[in-house]
Amino acid sequence: MATSVIRNATLLQEVREGVAWLTLNRPQQYNALSEELLTELRDAFRLLAEEESLRAVVLSGAGKAFCAGHDLKEMRANPDQDYYRHLFTLCSDVMLGIRKLPVPVLARIHGIATAAGCQLVAACDLAVASSDSRFATSGINTGLFCSTPAVALSRNVGTKPAFEILVTGEFIDAAEAQRLGLINRVAAPDALDREVEALLGQILNKSPVAIRTGKRMFYEQQGKALEEAYSYAAEVMACNMMAEDVGEGIDAFIQKRKAVWRGR
Repeated sequence: MATSVIRNATLLQEVREGVAWLTLNRPQQYNALSEELLTELRDAFRLLAEEESLRAVVLSGAGKAFCAGHDLKEMRANPDQDYYRHLFTLCSDVMLGIRKLPVPVLARIHGIATAAGCQLVAACDLAVASSDSRFATSGINTGLFCSTPAVALSRNVGTKPAFEILVTGEFIDAAEAQRLGLINRVAAPDALDREVEALLGQILNKSPVAIRTGKRMFYEQQGKALEEAYSYAAEVMACNMMAEDVGEGIDAFIQKRKAVWRGR
């Protein structure tokens, strides 16, 4: 994948060495998810999913925050149920777009991640946060239960902790978010980028075939009963074994040398 930079109104996109760096770019609004930004995210994920040389995606926010959720002013300016139905369906399409991407999506979090911003963190495959980050599903404070964020949150966090976060709207800090399983790693603010690069480097050091196979398999088996999941996993492994990268990886292990991945 060639290096490229796309600067849309509310989303910055840069691709280099197989990694797509997406930056929510509404810093004055704490990167609130306007209809325009959601549309750009959905379209970006759809296009990236078609790139065979893509290895990973990193999602971050410009300015002082990762994402403050939906744009409440925009929502209040359109008091129509059909509009809200369209908006939340669009938001769900974005979250599903992350799942449908064949490569890991890593959230780089600083500042706040609230409501649909917290949902965005939960929807990503991996997440690294600054130690001063805070997380909340704060819709409950305005009379709105964060129903779509609940889908992603409840798939990251245990039932009772997730429900408490949803019904109280209280903030949790980065350390608690890591303990609960919402994020993977916590770094000091001045070390956040290094920690992101470290995790990204570990992924890029692995076979692209294995990573793509693994993401698809990991989520697919979650929706299956135990016996069916094992049957599915066995078939995936049998197919994976036929990849050229697996032969190279095993030979490299036996010969005590570094594998040279071919992505096949």
